[in-house]
Amino acid sequence: MRHPTVSASTANAPAVNAPAVNTPVANTPAANTAADILATLLPHRRTLEAAPPEHATTPAHFPYQLHQLERLVAARRPIVLTLPGFPCKSPNPAKVIGRLPDEGERLALHFLDGLCARIGARYAPGARLVICSDGHVFSDLIGVPDPHVDAYNDALRAMIRTAGLSHLSTFDLRDVYGDLPCDAKREQVLRRYAPSLDALRAETRGPAAHDGETLRLYRGITRFLFEDTTGFEGTRSALQRACRRRAYGVIQRSRAWGALIAEHHPDAVRLSIHPQPRGAAKFGIRLLDAPDAWMTPWHACVLRQADGGVRLLRAADAAQAGRLVHRGGRPSHYAEEVGRPVPKPVPVPKPVPVPVPGQSMAKTVSHAGQVGQAAQVGQAAQVGQAAQVGQAAQVGQAAQVGQAAQVAPSATRR
Repeated sequence: MRHPTVSASTANAPAVNAPAVNTPVANTPAANTAADILATLLPHRRTLEAAPPEHATTPAHFPYQLHQLERLVAARRPIVLTLPGFPCKSPNPAKVIGRLPDEGERLALHFLDGLCARIGARYAPGARLVICSDGHVFSDLIGVPDPHVDAYNDALRAMIRTAGLSHLSTFDLRDVYGDLPCDAKREQVLRRYAPSLDALRAETRGPAAHDGETLRLYRGITRFLFEDTTGFEGTRSALQRACRRRAYGVIQRSRAWGALIAEHHPDAVRLSIHPQPRGAAKFGIRLLDAPDAWMTPWHACVLRQADGGVRLLRAADAAQAGRLVHRGGRPSHYAEEVGRPVPKPVPVPKPVPVPVPGQSMAKTVSHAGQVGQAAQVGQAAQVGQAAQVGQAAQVGQAAQVGQAAQVAPSATRR
């Protein structure tokens, strides 16, 4: 569960993307090497853009990362990449098959280590990646006990160590605040790094907020919290209101976590497990094949297909297509069984939006271009309703992961 986080360099301000322009690459050895390194990342870029022709996206479309890399290469320094993510497993049993890292995390870690090795083959000082696990930053807001986060993080570190993934390391609140109680650690982060809730609310209101980054995160996190909340004793509308309040807390802590990462890793190139546009200060990285652009190993499980391929699916969907496989005595993934249909992704519809704070639902629907759905206001307001297991056909699957701009912790939207 990865929550969205802002760029390390803009952690305490609204996210502002640089223009997605094709900036010419300087013809110097350092610039050419930087472009070569960035080209290694491009095939794995996570984006919401329609798949363009290969020539349509080049290193020159990412001036922020290109200039970072050029400075590091000119100084002959190792490339350090930071990736907020790998926080803990979702508390929703329809998504995951356990509380500990499984085949999804294992494959993702091997991919990231291999990516660093490929950069090292092009650039002698090499590259390493720091996984910034943010489970403790958000655990009280997402309903995951802190001991479960510790168990997940410990198992993740053991997985890295046992597999000999020498290009990877981890970083979490324990590395900053030691053995302080988790509540005290969160309080320290908020006090030092977080923007005010009033400032965040202001970013989601008014004409300037329409389709802005903060409003997008607010809507997506609200849906995520609604979908992953378990054991709530109250009405659906009460849960929706509670999730909206908690969404602001998640964004606030994301900003704080981003600022803390920037302070501890000031020269790192910032990756994200969420889709990012060209020209953004963060580079979205895709870990595994999934039906949508937002799904992560900690919000899903692996289905190993009969043809040798690997896909991330919700556990409830993977169970329909295969048999459960155990590794080391605990659930690992599903293996596809011939003759059992693999759930297919549904064409992405326009999402039914979460109402903007202080704005009527009908107006929000109109702003989002949902003409013809105004009569479904009551249904659309049930945030996350479409993402309930077995209700894939409701509201055009508006709340499916990624199809409703859903973000998950580690991000965030790690």
